[in-house]
Amino acid sequence: MKYRSLGSTGINVSEVGYGAWGIGGALWQGSKDDESLRALHTAIDLGMNFIDTALVYGDGHSEQLVGKVVKERKERVYVATKVPPKNRRWPARRGTIVQEAFPHDYILQCTDTSLRNLGMDAIDILQFHVWNDEWTDESEWSDAIGKLKEQGKIRHFGVSINDHQPENALLLAATGKVDTIQVIHNIFDQTPEEKLYPYCLEKKIGIIVRVPLDEGGLTGTITADTQFPAGDFRARYFRDDRKQQIVDRVAKLNNLLGKEAETIPELALRYTLSHPAVSTVIPGMRSVKNVQLNCKLSDGRLLSEKMMLELKNHRWDRNFYR
Repeated sequence: MKYRSLGSTGINVSEVGYGAWGIGGALWQGSKDDESLRALHTAIDLGMNFIDTALVYGDGHSEQLVGKVVKERKERVYVATKVPPKNRRWPARRGTIVQEAFPHDYILQCTDTSLRNLGMDAIDILQFHVWNDEWTDESEWSDAIGKLKEQGKIRHFGVSINDHQPENALLLAATGKVDTIQVIHNIFDQTPEEKLYPYCLEKKIGIIVRVPLDEGGLTGTITADTQFPAGDFRARYFRDDRKQQIVDRVAKLNNLLGKEAETIPELALRYTLSHPAVSTVIPGMRSVKNVQLNCKLSDGRLLSEKMMLELKNHRWDRNFYR
């Protein structure tokens, strides 16, 4: 496993981290706790030292599983979690006042709940689960973050940017108040490379990449006939003719497979890891098999300049979350 600096935090994180949404259950059907625990332990065995979870993942269940595993390990594992917006609106709407999403006392309460779920004295990175740059200068949230740091309950602060809105954190990045930014970045969604990545490199802000496999679209396993269980969020994400759209796009990517990447997931993960601004990429993983496959890709090998230029042609501006 290779490691990278997480901005200016002083933390060196595994370049492949663990996305723990799926192990929480609820919107991701089919997860089993015993398999999730084995997957988490396997990841740490293979050198992974960064796990990203959230209070709302299974109403705290993901945090509890993560905390159980971390407590059993002697290795230093860094844990990031997220405070959900109080109004439960994803993404944050423009014009929403910060008191509706992240009021001072609510932030403190959620942090205490996450600490209990995790069984930890301090959270390495506390993130807001949505963000709106209109809140940048508000003291409502910044005073709460300052208090949590003073109390030693959190070590660093970050935000998880709204879906497909990488420029909706540039004002915050300029303040020096944020240590990490989590953003969607993959072969299809390349927009963070335009303004966010260069700016974060300049300001030494850590970048955490989520959805590198496009919620499964870049796994190479989805067909036009793929069915998801009732209640699984992917049934909505890939509704109507979207699965066929994915099949058509991935078919073109298959033509690029070879020496640099043998599979679509490998191509997708190597693409995100080939950007110098990226500190860690956090694919969702629920099985030992996927943990082993993803960790294997942390070998220091980046895609060639030629391949990166070719993949620019596969940018796809769309929003399946809507």
